[in-house]
Amino acid sequence: MTGKKLLVTFFGQNHVRPDWKIDTDGEAFACYFAGLQGELERFGIDIARVDNPSVTINVNSYADLLNSVRISSPADGITSQCVGHIIGKSENLDLLEDIGRAVKRVAFAPETIAPEEHNRRVCHNCGCGC
Repeated sequence: MTGKKLLVTFFGQNHVRPDWKIDTDGEAFACYFAGLQGELERFGIDIARVDNPSVTINVNSYADLLNSVRISSPADGITSQCVGHIIGKSENLDLLEDIGRAVKRVAFAPETIAPEEHNRRVCHNCGCGC
């Protein structure tokens, strides 16, 4: 079955403050991501994880962590939107939860995400530097 394809990209992280260091390569992330893949696969949605260490984000806050994870959905015209832009404010400062919320929003309600040009006109305070 050919369905929607989502790409979750993890940029390199330069941890300026150790309190925001989260192991995105560890077993907890791998298990969570596999579960998310299985959950969305039932709806014909394929998600893949890509690491892009050539782009590095200085992580000084949780907002920077959200900025270091990007989601793309070519079918919906969404290219490399940071998790903070997609979900807005994080409720629990839980990166796994926030990535899941962002992926599901892109998968099932992409029309609710402000387009990229909105990003350039109004700051949404996610830490992406707009």
